[in-house]
Amino acid sequence: MIPAHVPDEPPLTYADSFDIPVLFRDGPAKKPRRQWRTAKHQAWAGSDGFPAADGWYAPTTTWREIIKAATEVGRDVTPHLQNQPRYAHGELVARVSPLYAYLGAHPVKPRHPVPGAKGRRLTWNPVYAHGTERSAKNAAGYRLGMTMTEWACRSLLGLGQTEHLELGGPVPALYKTFKDPKKRLPDLWGRHEAEELYWLIEAKGGDVGLGTLRKGWAQLGAGSSALGAYAHRTVLVGASVRPGDDLFLTIDHNLHPGQPSLAPDGSDAADEAAGPGNLEDQLGDSDDALIGAARAQMLAYLALRSAPASQLRTVPVPADRASRHRRSGLTTPLEGDDLTLTMRADARGAATGAEQQTLRAGIRSMGLDDFLSCRIPGTEVHLGMSRKLFAACERLHEEDLAIARRTPGLRAEDQPPADLELSDEAQEEQRLTQRRMFREQQEEARPRLRPLLRDAYERGAESNWSDLLRRPQEPELDLEGDEGLLESATPETYLAVNRYDLPPARA
Repeated sequence: MIPAHVPDEPPLTYADSFDIPVLFRDGPAKKPRRQWRTAKHQAWAGSDGFPAADGWYAPTTTWREIIKAATEVGRDVTPHLQNQPRYAHGELVARVSPLYAYLGAHPVKPRHPVPGAKGRRLTWNPVYAHGTERSAKNAAGYRLGMTMTEWACRSLLGLGQTEHLELGGPVPALYKTFKDPKKRLPDLWGRHEAEELYWLIEAKGGDVGLGTLRKGWAQLGAGSSALGAYAHRTVLVGASVRPGDDLFLTIDHNLHPGQPSLAPDGSDAADEAAGPGNLEDQLGDSDDALIGAARAQMLAYLALRSAPASQLRTVPVPADRASRHRRSGLTTPLEGDDLTLTMRADARGAATGAEQQTLRAGIRSMGLDDFLSCRIPGTEVHLGMSRKLFAACERLHEEDLAIARRTPGLRAEDQPPADLELSDEAQEEQRLTQRRMFREQQEEARPRLRPLLRDAYERGAESNWSDLLRRPQEPELDLEGDEGLLESATPETYLAVNRYDLPPARA
């Protein structure tokens, strides 16, 4: 049983900020002995890459930023959901529910306080510590590792969108090398625009020890050998936590000089996304950034597309995308954004007695846009996106459907009989083959997709939600808001969490 001294109390209401101790170093080493609490940490000043010096840092982040990382990292399952978009909800639940189930927060007093720190850190909660079986702990550790790795690489270090390495890696000419089933390769790869480097990334989570990190370092070595002469960085992130201790990260890294990275197939240098972090910051300039952003949001798009009308609403955000470009992290919390608060207040003042259609046109004339949003069933997470990105996702989804229908091996008639008994390993290999076939077809279509998605993106700005959703009525415009929600936005996406369902302040 959970010991009697552990208080049984509801989550407290507070801003969703936490400090995450991070140790940068040049290779795996023994787990630091409580240095996440006792070492002298440097304040995190923000970075578009690795800090100038290794050592301990203490960045602060939000639960929203962590949840955004959770919803976007991992294997792309959307090829399997072309005809069943409602199941996108289930995949999103699977990505965030272990974090809600097993993470808590506790107050801390480090030996050397960092200015601006919140004094709260994440840890495992009593359910995990006292009542969770080993297999569930392993699954939670995996999800924690993937989520915190995505957060560290993208929100902290400015990496672009990550992709699963199982689909072939960053260089098309080396796809077969990356697909070698005999090699244990790292989890993810991405391209860092500011560093102009490929990153190969391995994620570990749970009670991460030296043995686990050495295995991850070996996987990165195999990936580095496969990437060969191209300049790249190898990054090993260990998200380590034990009951009663603070969640902290070790980031072991190595730089491999070599040939410059390649632009996506068929693009020229002028179209490459320039700048760190969020692809959405470059959508006006780069067709490839638009394709990447649409792919990254396909789960959210499918969830929105398939949600019942009663669960959809639109929320007002400033139409000026520059107000939400990356500063620290990927998301802009809206409760502290004066521009959003002022414009919403003005819109509410002008809304008295107005019909929805008139009101919607009115807020657009005031410089507000309305992003479509819905709560993901089974969670307290709300996801959403702009008209422009929704329209681009819609066009990409249509193209993906066409790929599935015309490609042997992906069509329903090419699948093995349902009663054919396959081992778990054989089924996994079959699904992996299908995903790789799908990705190859997607990449072959890239030159043709660029103008199609650009046109959809631009036309989406003037489209009604009823037309985009192909439904007779517009979703409800929510000007009043929900005091129980902590909202955030990127240039083209929306994410909110319930402030009453955050990790409790005493774990």
